[in-house]
Amino acid sequence: MFKVVLDTNVIISAIHNPDNKPALVLSIALSEKPDLVTLYISKEVLAEYKEVLSRNKFKYFNKAHVKSLLVQIRKFGKMVEPSVPVNAIRTDPADNRILECALTAEADFVVTGNTKHFSFKKFRNIRIVSPQEFLVILGEAVL
Repeated sequence: MFKVVLDTNVIISAIHNPDNKPALVLSIALSEKPDLVTLYISKEVLAEYKEVLSRNKFKYFNKAHVKSLLVQIRKFGKMVEPSVPVNAIRTDPADNRILECALTAEADFVVTGNTKHFSFKKFRNIRIVSPQEFLVILGEAVL
């Protein structure tokens, strides 16, 4: 089983286009039968999701759908309480909350489309991968 933390841009991309790879990653992470993937969250990560999704530039998102999705993330995500601060990303300090969550969860992967801020391929023992890369890894794991 893979432990994952999803960067906020994966959630946004999934809402923006429910037929894309981030949407598939999110769907797998929210599966009621987590045979392969367990989603990890923290209060700070949830707050980041909520804050970003409520920004004016995303006002075209269906509010009921966003609210339902956040409820699902809380329901199926395993909550952790990070205790070690991370300052690896200086250009957008909020992204450090993703790394703090992943570190506390001992996650295998952070899934992100944000190569600008997550320009590194690994953070300690955690692999930083795109949604496409993660789907390939999942595919290989089930074969």
